[in-house]
This record gives sequence, structure tokens and C-alpha cells, in this order.
Amino acid sequence: MQQEKIWDYFQGEAVDSFDGNATRLRFLARQLRPADKRVLNIGVGNGFLEKTLRSNSRAEIYSLDPSEGAVERLRGAAGMDAEHARVGYSQAMPFPDGAFDVVIMSEVIEHLDDAVIDSTFREVSRVLAGHGRYLGTVPADEKLEASRVACPHCGEVFHRWGHVQSFSRERLANLLGREFDRVIVRRLYFGSWHTLNWKGRAKWMLKQFLQFVGSGGGGSNLYFEAARRASR
Repeated sequence: MQQEKIWDYFQGEAVDSFDGNATRLRFLARQLRPADKRVLNIGVGNGFLEKTLRSNSRAEIYSLDPSEGAVERLRGAAGMDAEHARVGYSQAMPFPDGAFDVVIMSEVIEHLDDAVIDSTFREVSRVLAGHGRYLGTVPADEKLEASRVACPHCGEVFHRWGHVQSFSRERLANLLGREFDRVIVRRLYFGSWHTLNWKGRAKWMLKQFLQFVGSGGGGSNLYFEAARRASR
């Protein structure tokens, strides 16, 4: 499976596929602190997070994505220059050590294999400043087989969004704990209230209740936050 082709499609021709993510991305934007001066977002989507951060934060915002097309669109949509919106990979970032106070990766890690996750976590740690934080989300307890499809041309079977990882709360916390300190993982439901009809809103309220009582439910996300290890 060629991840770049999937992401070029969803971040280009199907860019409206990100329209339901506003609640999640606004939540992430609210996690920034006044002391966070330089922020890197990895995986640009349709640029909503960049535009939100640039409008509501005094931080200097940088972005990284492997898709040249997505980065070009981001530069135009969010008014970012070539220094701040760059093409590159999370496992080999084109930034110096200690460059950022916060690194954000929302709905990205589930696309990476085990080796790339390890390299990515090391790179995140490297580019974080001494007090830096790593924030993001992944789908919660995703059943990967439920979203498998077959290409009608070549017959290859793949996940429709290119996911290759499924995370429980415990697994994600353990992975992050190998590289970072003060790991927090919470299960949240971000459903987009403003786009729903009355039936959808009733379902949204039920899911929020299930999250509150700790019963989980489908369509949830794991929010994570971790700190750069002090000994590095």
C-alpha cells in the first residue's frame, strides 16, 4: 500500500473529507499555553488547524507533510511561507534540535508502521525544547478489518484510509512511555455537533455520556499528551 497516494487523494481531491474534524482540531488548539512560542503540526489535512492556531495564538506555527500538493495548498490557504510549511517526513524532520515548544500529530500515527513510529518518536523528542510537549490523537480501539477494501484494478486489499495500527489506551501509553515522560492518554468523543440533525445530536449526547461513565463506544479518539524526557 502506497500511503502517499492515499494521502494525496484525501488532502487533494477529497479535501472535504476533513470537514467533520473541526471539533477535534479546535480542542487541540485549546491545549496550547501562553508560553508555547513555536509549534509544529505534522500532517496538514485541509489546513484547518494551522488557520485556527494562526488566528487564535501568538505562537509561530510550522507544518510538515509528505505531500507536496498538500503543502502548496496550505501555503496558499493559511498564508504560510516555504520556511514554515515544509515537505518532509516525521521520521526525518528538517528542523534543528530543540526547535519547538509543542509538536502536534493528530490522526497520523495510525498510518505508520512500528519502525517508523519508533523513529518518529525519537525525532519528536529531538526537535522538542527542554520543556516541550507532544500532543495528538489517534482512533480509539479501531477494528482495522472493518474498513478494509479491495482495489478493483490490482486486487490489493488495504484499509480505506491507510491505517495500519490500532491503539488501545494501554498500548498507546506504553509506546509513548518508551521515549517520553508524564504521559497522559484520555478517551474522548469529538463528534461535530453543529453538522448533525436531531438524531445525530441524540447519538452525540449518548456517546458523550458513555465517555463520561467510562463505557467507551465507537467513533472515539485517544488524546495523548507527553513531555520531552528531561535527561535528553
